[in-house]
Amino acid sequence: MKIRSVETFRVRVPLKKPFKTALRTLTVSDSVIVRITDEEGCTGYGEAPPTHVITGDSLAGIEEAINGIIAPQCLGQSLLDRENLLHTINTAMVRNTSAKAAVDCAIYDLLAQYAGMPLYQFLGGAADAFDTDYTVSVNEPEEMAEDAKQFNQDGFSVLKIKVGIGAIEDDLKRIRAIREKTDCTLRLDANQGWTAKEAVYAISRMEDEGLNIELVEQPVKAHDIKGLKYVTDHTYTPIMADESVFSPQDAIRVLEMRAADLINIKLMKAGGIHQALIIAKLAEAYDIPCMTGSMIETKVGISAAAHFAASQRIITRYDFDAPLLLAEDIVDGGVQFDRARMTFSEAAGLGIESIKDHAVIGRGQA
Repeated sequence: MKIRSVETFRVRVPLKKPFKTALRTLTVSDSVIVRITDEEGCTGYGEAPPTHVITGDSLAGIEEAINGIIAPQCLGQSLLDRENLLHTINTAMVRNTSAKAAVDCAIYDLLAQYAGMPLYQFLGGAADAFDTDYTVSVNEPEEMAEDAKQFNQDGFSVLKIKVGIGAIEDDLKRIRAIREKTDCTLRLDANQGWTAKEAVYAISRMEDEGLNIELVEQPVKAHDIKGLKYVTDHTYTPIMADESVFSPQDAIRVLEMRAADLINIKLMKAGGIHQALIIAKLAEAYDIPCMTGSMIETKVGISAAAHFAASQRIITRYDFDAPLLLAEDIVDGGVQFDRARMTFSEAAGLGIESIKDHAVIGRGQA
């Protein structure tokens, strides 16, 4: 049960519609897929999207990190010696969390296959199905309102609204317009787009107007933990930390300061499932509920994140609409969508069978 090979290949899929946030605009999804094969010929999959503005990772950087640094330290190692193996991945280099996550997830895929269990059961089995939200990207108020109405009609009762671009009044107009079109549960994501005082002002206005916002995600810059706490302490609406929490050490700081009411755990920030589990357990110790989200990823990365999320009791919210934003599903197998409802097959591991060849645009190997 030793690692025989680590392969990487790039994939590219157009988005149905440009995806706009306070940090970036995307029209295509690029990712690096990792496939690990053991001595028995079993394969495990992982994914690393380049998210320069959040994790700092680029396509070339991910490939070099995996093929040049991480994989050589993993080749020939036993998958059953997982604590040491996963520690090796986490400490192989600083940062490069997406590259680490892809290798980590492929290893967990294989481990669950050895156990003969779907990964979510192998990790804890807290849930076997859940509903994802759907993201409304930043546009003019009328367009966002129409998008929200359509997504609601398509079967999504929880919408994640991107804000944080332009003046506060612009964001307020966006939310008012959406509220006129739907009574869905609304979550806001400012993607670090406000200052602490702007966030308190904007959220307080929404509270006073009865716009009924479930939570606000990452209102301030990632490094501004004091500002995050200021917003949390001066608003009634729950505040969620996202970019402020990459590592368990980040989580400890936010939790000890009570700087947020919730934490968004993303595998691409944490460096994979191994570190994400630590963050989840820390949050559980502080009785702070979590959401699990993703970057713009294919169903490979989303399947890993969904299995992780379903395994932990403290994770109560799910943001996994990324594959639904893509013009095509290039993955055979993995987690299944029925509008908002996400379910898992009985296949062991992630249940990924293959990647469609026409989406592959480059290959590499350690």
